[in-house]
Amino acid sequence: MGTAMKEEHHHECCAHHHHHHELVVTNLSVSYRHLVALENISFATSCGTRVALVGRNGAGKSTLLKAIAGLVPRSSGQILWRGSSVKRWSREFAYLPQREEVDWSFPITVRGLVEMGRYPQTGWWRRYRAEDAQAVDRALEELDLTNLQHRQIRELSGGQQQRAFLARAVAQEAHVLLLDEPFTGLDRMAAARLGELLESLAQEGRLIIASHHDLSTAGQLFHEALLLDRHALAFGPVSEVLTPERLDAAYAGNTLH
Repeated sequence: MGTAMKEEHHHECCAHHHHHHELVVTNLSVSYRHLVALENISFATSCGTRVALVGRNGAGKSTLLKAIAGLVPRSSGQILWRGSSVKRWSREFAYLPQREEVDWSFPITVRGLVEMGRYPQTGWWRRYRAEDAQAVDRALEELDLTNLQHRQIRELSGGQQQRAFLARAVAQEAHVLLLDEPFTGLDRMAAARLGELLESLAQEGRLIIASHHDLSTAGQLFHEALLLDRHALAFGPVSEVLTPERLDAAYAGNTLH
């Protein structure tokens, strides 16, 4: 990957270059009642990597993110993270929904949203401590939100809203960031800035997996791609996966693209 890793931030994740910092998905299937949403998805990737999920509408990108995050049940299959089986939700995984799925009118400040990332650490019963406040401060600083921390989330631009959710994931100390269409609706400046932030978060040792529809930018933003159409059609380096032939096959019959 050629990605320099800052091990001091995520020593648990990336101090040793062996299977402990790998995410391995094996034969993952998800069904909604009688509809098969995903079937026998298998791939493996590791810390410091940015992975794009690519496929037509309805291909299962959001479902795969939610299944890895433990938000929808699997029909079958296994997810291993750092050598351990992930049964349900793990605090080491952070899921960021599509922006249109968020109720931006909810009365909470940027800092309040980022503080929510500490609940997996504190539990609902443990007091919020100085170390939690410090983790929130660090996350706000890293995502350049310190000056906006007392703003209501509804007052933010699209790019700022995405950064606030990333800051919550950083405060949570999540190692795997699962992002659903993070670049959708952002102007060019905001998208460029978000791309730089995702690169730096990966360089610190996090694994980034994001659904992405802009094929022209996938090569600059991601190392690897998983091409989906309910099955895994291809997985590997972006340039090898997103070939014209494979994309034609993946998008065949979809008039939206």
